[in-house]
Amino acid sequence: MLAPLALLAALPAAAQGGGGDNGDVRFCPNRPSLGASGCTTLPGQVQVEMSGVDWTRDRQDGEQTDTLLYGDVVARIGVSRNAEVQVGWTPYGSVRTRDLAGAAVSRIAGPGDVTLGFRRALSHPDGKALSAAVQPYVTLPVGGQAIGAGDWSAGMVVPVYYQIDDRWSIDFTGQAAAQADQDRHGRHLDVSGVVGLGYALSDAVTAVAELSAERDDDPMGATTQTLAAVSLAWQPTKRTQIDLLLVGGLNDVAPDARVVVGGAVAF
Repeated sequence: MLAPLALLAALPAAAQGGGGDNGDVRFCPNRPSLGASGCTTLPGQVQVEMSGVDWTRDRQDGEQTDTLLYGDVVARIGVSRNAEVQVGWTPYGSVRTRDLAGAAVSRIAGPGDVTLGFRRALSHPDGKALSAAVQPYVTLPVGGQAIGAGDWSAGMVVPVYYQIDDRWSIDFTGQAAAQADQDRHGRHLDVSGVVGLGYALSDAVTAVAELSAERDDDPMGATTQTLAAVSLAWQPTKRTQIDLLLVGGLNDVAPDARVVVGGAVAF
């Protein structure tokens, strides 16, 4: 669990000479919040964001499901001063399901799907002042039965961020998707929105509180999930970050709890 974080912390010296224009760096990770950033990576620069571990617990219909994702990674590659391409993949995940009445336990594990995205900044691609972007994406069903969706999906993310002053910021991320059905055949409408309030505790540490709502019109049963989250991000250098995300469900159909530990590095 700690190995990816140790690697991220060890990379600053190696990263100092790469990426950007004339040694510049534009570093504003999506992590660790539920929403997305309107910032884009500079051309010639690569930003890697990774979860060391991502754990979710969900109790529904007499069962407790624990999902663990390891090494969930997104590479963001700058192609212009206001655009980037993204490649995301979960190399391994496991799902443990326990019957709360009979104590029967089942386990399944395997790799996840691959997501390809393109982000185009509409204003302030450096992520400052009023920053906004559009991000179409497609998910390819290359994963296994455990955490793979079983069919392709596609959607659009629209992040908007406003830096109020040196300490405070607010943001909103809207998303609409043709999401793969739960039975792994076909797609349905899924829409969500995330509102966040950020505060810089220091020049290196930022805290964010968020509320999220998602409407999932799956044919096997439509649901509306609401979540609350808090996150902390520490940037020991201008190219590295270590972060923590804590999420709690606010209604019965939402997962009970989620904890994510990870970080990011720019090259």
